Amino acid sequence: MFAFIARQPILDRDKDVFAYELLFRDGNNGTFPDIDSDKAKYIASQFHTLGLDDISGEKKSFISFNADTLISRFPTTLNPETVVVELDENPCLQKGLLDACQHIKQLGFKLAIDDPLMMSGQHEIFPLIDILKVDVTKARFDVIEKNIPRFLDSEIKLVAEQVENHSDFTTCRDLGFDFFQGYFFATPEARIQRQLPASKMNLVELMGESSSSHFDLARISQIVERDAALSFLLLKFINNPTINKRYQITSLKHALAYMGEVEIKKFIALLSLASLGDDKPLELIHMSLVRAKFYDLLAQERGLKNDPPIGFLIGLFSLLDALLDQSMPDVLKQLPLSEDVNTALLGKSAEFNHYHTLVRAFESALWLNVIKQSRALNIDQKQLHGLYNQAISWANGVRNTISSYFPRPVIKS
Repeated sequence: MFAFIARQPILDRDKDVFAYELLFRDGNNGTFPDIDSDKAKYIASQFHTLGLDDISGEKKSFISFNADTLISRFPTTLNPETVVVELDENPCLQKGLLDACQHIKQLGFKLAIDDPLMMSGQHEIFPLIDILKVDVTKARFDVIEKNIPRFLDSEIKLVAEQVENHSDFTTCRDLGFDFFQGYFFATPEARIQRQLPASKMNLVELMGESSSSHFDLARISQIVERDAALSFLLLKFINNPTINKRYQITSLKHALAYMGEVEIKKFIALLSLASLGDDKPLELIHMSLVRAKFYDLLAQERGLKNDPPIGFLIGLFSLLDALLDQSMPDVLKQLPLSEDVNTALLGKSAEFNHYHTLVRAFESALWLNVIKQSRALNIDQKQLHGLYNQAISWANGVRNTISSYFPRPVIKS
C-alpha cells in the first residue's frame, strides 16, 4: 500500500491510456520504495493509502527499480500481468544486475529500459528488453530515425518520453513509436474552428447553471428535457453504482431530493464536460475529474463556501482550453460561468493559483513544490497526499462510468 505517489499516463497511438508510470516519493528518483514492514504498517494505518489497482485501475503500471532492489529485495507481491519493471540504471554498471533481470523475465515480467542514447544491439541485455523508453528532448529526431529500425525488427516496443506538444506526438508516431508519455494531450491543438458548435449549446447552458449561486430546477429541467440523448445519459449516469449506490433515480426532481443542490451542480457540470469533450482522449477528462475532486477537498479543508461548489468547478474546468483547442480567455468568452470561476481559470485568484501549482506538482512528482504549497495553504503535506489519493480513487470510479457512455473515436495513424 502506498501513500506518497504520483502517476503519469502513457498513451498509445490512439491516445488511449496503455499504462501509468508510478513515481514514489519515498524512493530514490521515484523508484519503488525500500520500506521495512513496520514503516509500511505505520503508513497504511496513518494515511489514505492506495494499492496498485487503485492507482492504475485496469491499466498496467510501469515501476522503476534501483539495482539493489532488483538483485536482492524484489517484491514478491507484484503481478507480472500488470507491472512492467523499469531499470533505473545501465545494467553494465552493477554486478549481478543482468542476472537479476534474467530472473525477473523468468517470473513473467516485461522489462523496460530508459535509454536516450538508443542502446546498441550488441549490448548483453538487448535480448531481454521488451520496451525501450526514449526521451525525445535528449536525442535528435534524425538520430532516433536512424536507430529505430533495429528495435522494430526485434519487436521491442518504443515509448517516446517528454512529448509535450501535438507536433512532437505526430512526428514520433510517424517514426514508429508505439507509446507516448508527456502532457501533449492536455495542451490545445491548433484548429480553425473558434466558436462552439450550436449542438453543444445545451451543455454550455448547463455549465452556467452549475456555477450559479441559485438553483433553478425548472430551468435545468428545461435544458435537459429538450435534449433526449442528454436526458437519457443523465438518468443512466446518475443511477450508476459509482455515483449512487442506494436509490433508483427517475427524474431530475427526484435526484435533487436525494442528492441536494450542491451535488446536483457538480453532477451536471461533470456530465456537461464529459459530453463537451466527447472527441478528446478520455485521459483528458480523467485528469479534469481528479482535479475537480482534489480542488473540492482542498476548498473544504480551507473552509471556502461550497454553494456553488467553486473548488470542484474550477478543477473540473481547468483543462477547458485543451478540451476545446482554444485559449482559456477565448473559451470563457463563450461560457456563462460565474465571475469567481472565470477569475480563477484566468489565473487571477491567489487561492486557486496555489491549488493549480499543487496539482501540477502531484501530476509531475515535483515534491519540493508540494512542500512549498503545503506551507502556503497551511495544510500538512502528508494530508495533501491523502486528499490527492482520495481524488484519484473517486475519479477512477467515475471514469469507468463515463467510458461506457462516451466511447472515444479511433485515431488513424
